[in-house]
Amino acid sequence: MTPRRLMLAGGLGVAAALFIAMIFVPVLFGASQFVFGGGVGGGCVDVSQANAQPAAATDAKAIPANYLDLYKKAGDQYGIPWNVLAGIGKVETGHGTSNLPGVKNGENYAGAGGPMQFLAPTFKAFAVDGNKDGHKDRYDPADAVPTAAAYLKHNGAPRRMRTAIFMYNHSWDYVNLVLDWAKKYVGGDFEVVQSNGVECQDNQLPANASELVQKIIAFAMAQRGKRYIFGANGPDAWDCSSLLQAAYRSAGMSIPRTTFEQWPYGVKIDKGKEQPGDLVFFNSGPGTSSNNPGHVGMVIGGGKMVVASCSTCVPNIGVKPYKRPDWVGTTRPLARKDLQKKLSELAAQ
Repeated sequence: MTPRRLMLAGGLGVAAALFIAMIFVPVLFGASQFVFGGGVGGGCVDVSQANAQPAAATDAKAIPANYLDLYKKAGDQYGIPWNVLAGIGKVETGHGTSNLPGVKNGENYAGAGGPMQFLAPTFKAFAVDGNKDGHKDRYDPADAVPTAAAYLKHNGAPRRMRTAIFMYNHSWDYVNLVLDWAKKYVGGDFEVVQSNGVECQDNQLPANASELVQKIIAFAMAQRGKRYIFGANGPDAWDCSSLLQAAYRSAGMSIPRTTFEQWPYGVKIDKGKEQPGDLVFFNSGPGTSSNNPGHVGMVIGGGKMVVASCSTCVPNIGVKPYKRPDWVGTTRPLARKDLQKKLSELAAQ
């Protein structure tokens, strides 16, 4: 089994290209939503056990002892179920026992090498010196196995395991084969976690927030898993500022449409004093600066925000930490006098 990112060669005529696009683009679009986090439905996904290390079953005895130890060590270190690493090692090279070119030395026809079958540039980017010998060698399983774990983690594992395995080798058949072996190694009792951006531990509304703020946050949270499209105004897609405008509107409050308008609109709040429902702004995006932030999210508590991040972010819209280097500041729209008046009017109805 060869690794990822093979370039399709050859050219198609204009008519053929259009025909193929008409047939396959909807299918590929759906697949990209699955990989990158848009367009999902259904309930929340429990990710609390995503990094659990299951017990080895009888089939795991067929794994060479040194590889089994490496899979378990890397799994524990990176929070990747060890049996998934073992599944990859089995499918790629039979845990390093294959005599095909590119396993113990050299490269196969695709340029991959080592027991976990890395392309040289990929290994260089994610290489781990697993045995602390001062060298990072893709042919040494002590380095290759933890590098595979690091690469999976970079691509969303363990919360988005199927996506991460797909990014390891762009084939859903490969993903299924790896997971088949992963299940065998633990006796079949293994359910892979694939978060759709709606994670159960984020579902609780802040208990210390008012009913109004809870309503605002509840609307924004209900949009998790939908797509980010710049300029979109819902209901199936949003950008960062339109999501928050709609959330406030759902509770009868009106705030401006764009991030650049929202930043001066609310009352500025010192960092560390933010509360649920406040807006947090970031020096992110074209034409932005520390006094003209171009990205915004909404505080939900516990250092987290609900935010429409970007079209390739995972998820597009979801819950993420807001205490990051480009955090510019916080505002509280509900502290404005006109909104305070509106609140009084609503309370009197």
